[in-house]
Amino acid sequence: MRPDTPAENVDHTAEAARLERTAGLYPEDAEHLLLQAAAHLELAGDRPGATTLYDRLLASDTPLEKPYLVRALKASNLWEYDHEAEARAIIDGVRAAAPRDPAPWVIVAEALESHDELEAAQDTFTQGTVLLLTDVPEPPYATLPLLFGRHRVRRMLGAAHDEWDALADTLHSSAISLDELHDPKRIWSLGSDNPAELQAEISRLQAELSTYREALSRPFPVAVLHWSAPELAELTAAYPDLTSEYPSHEEHLATIEASLRELAMSGTPNLGIVTATVPSYEAFAASEAASPSDATLLPQYATTLAARGLAVAWPPQRTSECWCGSGAAYGECHGVTQ
Repeated sequence: MRPDTPAENVDHTAEAARLERTAGLYPEDAEHLLLQAAAHLELAGDRPGATTLYDRLLASDTPLEKPYLVRALKASNLWEYDHEAEARAIIDGVRAAAPRDPAPWVIVAEALESHDELEAAQDTFTQGTVLLLTDVPEPPYATLPLLFGRHRVRRMLGAAHDEWDALADTLHSSAISLDELHDPKRIWSLGSDNPAELQAEISRLQAELSTYREALSRPFPVAVLHWSAPELAELTAAYPDLTSEYPSHEEHLATIEASLRELAMSGTPNLGIVTATVPSYEAFAASEAASPSDATLLPQYATTLAARGLAVAWPPQRTSECWCGSGAAYGECHGVTQ
């Protein structure tokens, strides 16, 4: 499914089946692809089918990259079709495991919130926030839903602002404040006969929708291909025609950073980097019935890797490890002049 395909035009059952077939072709990406398939089944109303996929992943002999994300999604799905007790047990297990990934925290907290368990949702958001953000100088983008969700629930509970709420306010980029967006009385204005009040609420909803669209668009970046030094050496040795594309590894890395900065300056959103390997590229070329020496395959290969969920968002935070694999912080490596 293309990222710009309107949701109402998607056959979610067919898309889930396609993703399952793709997972069979790329077992190394099965976790990511089957999670997408389960999401489509949930949207199609086939919640038992989605649970079957979650169970399939959890029972796999292959270790999962994000096991607690799978568990959290399963719990959220189970609760939606009257398996509350099992869902609660899984949620308790996720909280006890204290994963370092913010996504499971957000999912289980929002599951509690959506079933009016506001105190438990607040406790869950807070537990994840304290675990992941204590003494962190710059909250990663992925942790923002934790802060914003916590702010939302506490607003509904009428709790006074604390330091985490203040941080959420600071990181919120919309023109409309979080206090307004999370005001539990907002819904009352929808029944107003006052056009000015209705227009104000429409503006708030548009701002909130814009934030959601930005978050949803991030998994589909414009991706640039990155080769590690050993892989690039193997590639150009096996396919000398590609030497013109990659005169040296240093120039390759510099070109990646320059290209991404140029795209960013032109206003292109959601940029990312995908790391290539020679066996994967050769398999892609074979699937296209083409020679790996054909340089026109390279951007297609990058797009395919991104569609399989393998892209890493660019730019990293300045204190995060640089995308090039040097081990240095981005701000001291390829981000030094940014």
